[in-house]
Amino acid sequence: MTSVARIYRYPVKGLSAEALASVALTPGETIPFDRAWAIENGPSGFDVAAPKHLPKIVFLMLMRNERLAELAAAFDEPTRTLTLSQNGEVKLTARLDDDEGRRALEDFLGAFAADDLRGRPRVLAAPGHSFSDTAAKVLSLINLETVSAIAGAAGADVHPLRFRGNVYIENLPPWQEFEWVGQRLKIGTAEFSVTKRIDRCAATNVNPVTAARDMNIPKTLMQAFGHADCGVYLKVETPGALNVGDVVSWR
Repeated sequence: MTSVARIYRYPVKGLSAEALASVALTPGETIPFDRAWAIENGPSGFDVAAPKHLPKIVFLMLMRNERLAELAAAFDEPTRTLTLSQNGEVKLTARLDDDEGRRALEDFLGAFAADDLRGRPRVLAAPGHSFSDTAAKVLSLINLETVSAIAGAAGADVHPLRFRGNVYIENLPPWQEFEWVGQRLKIGTAEFSVTKRIDRCAATNVNPVTAARDMNIPKTLMQAFGHADCGVYLKVETPGALNVGDVVSWR
């Protein structure tokens, strides 16, 4: 029986995942606080009053800034507080809804990522905006059996968080999720439309545990499977709760 194995969100784009046991979903929206903040790498033209989707290259992100994976991020939703640790040592605690807290994060990343910066980093956020890699407000779904198939082709372990998914499922044959594109899913009490496959970039080459750029996942995908895709996007169509352990059904 295909079911949800893990649920994650990424409060700050480019930083580490936060595991969730359950989450309430709203039609046409992401997981609450998923990519709610991003770190501008030099002036991007982002307008807080009229937010628009921007390409990921204007932000600090793993595709080019793999050292971010050295930081373990913890997010406290009620206080909007971000804690960053490195090698088990807390390096920063800052409120993301507070000017002083955002400046503290900017100062920290200005020093931590100095070699990667095109200008002073700036913490960005706008009400209702998600700094996803895609303009559509969606969740990303990853099949753990597909990840195992990629690992087999690579001849090495592949950590599932290389793909920075929101919903990880188990007990589904590899690649079968691609057959869901254009169909509807029900997971828990929520319903989704499956909109498209997810093409993969060099961010997947970064090991989320060691921060080493130690694989070439897009090349492995192309050579072994003839494409560079892993996972599918889900659009929330009806509200509901999503929980670890929920059964996935489709039609």
